[in-house]
Amino acid sequence: MANGNCKLKKATSTLVLAFFVFTLTAAGVISCKKAEEGIPQEEVVLEEGKIPYEGILKVMVGKYLFLPEARGFDIVVQANLASEDLSSLVGRTLKVVGHFISDKPSVLIADTLELKEESGEYRNIYTGAEDVVLDDYIDLQQRDEFEVLKDLAYNKNEGWEGKDLVKVFGKLEEQEDNISVVISDDNGRQVGKIIVDGFADFGQFYIQKLRLFNEFWFYLEVKDTVDWATRRRTRELFHAEILFAGLF
Repeated sequence: MANGNCKLKKATSTLVLAFFVFTLTAAGVISCKKAEEGIPQEEVVLEEGKIPYEGILKVMVGKYLFLPEARGFDIVVQANLASEDLSSLVGRTLKVVGHFISDKPSVLIADTLELKEESGEYRNIYTGAEDVVLDDYIDLQQRDEFEVLKDLAYNKNEGWEGKDLVKVFGKLEEQEDNISVVISDDNGRQVGKIIVDGFADFGQFYIQKLRLFNEFWFYLEVKDTVDWATRRRTRELFHAEILFAGLF
């Protein structure tokens, strides 16, 4: 009786194996037939090195896009989009396919952008064709070149004069047509203001990404010093352009 059970188990195993082999063979034949006939496959295979993301666009400044789903990447679009108002894209769903470059691993160069319409269909609005120019992008190595300014005060202009690239911790303040970075001491007392003459696109891009924070680091290019009388009266120290902003 035991011998009969053994034979039955062997026969069952043989049938299962034969069915498994037949299924794989049939699937392979059908897949090849679809490929030969031009029938699209369910699984989309991208070109080597291409990375896809899909999500709601949160920030767009100049050529820089922030898509939360593309964690760790600053997405770059090199050319103008096809008949699109850039500001209208914020808050809308995009499909992005891009690639990264070895010397700037945190940058994702967009190859194509597709915009989701109200119908649910996607429409291509950008296909990359130009060489990428990252003229204002500041990578991690470059950020180390910015000198931290400490103990700022209106009567200590030697602290910033003669310096080109500096970083300060503070908050952005807008009053009418005047924008400044407000610097406070450890007790929260204001010790000075830096007048903002302008923003690099990359700097503005990161300020918008950090909109949920009140204070952060500003990476600045130092311009002219404010005259002594005005410094003493307003605590405005010097003019600068914001090149980048970050939490460290």
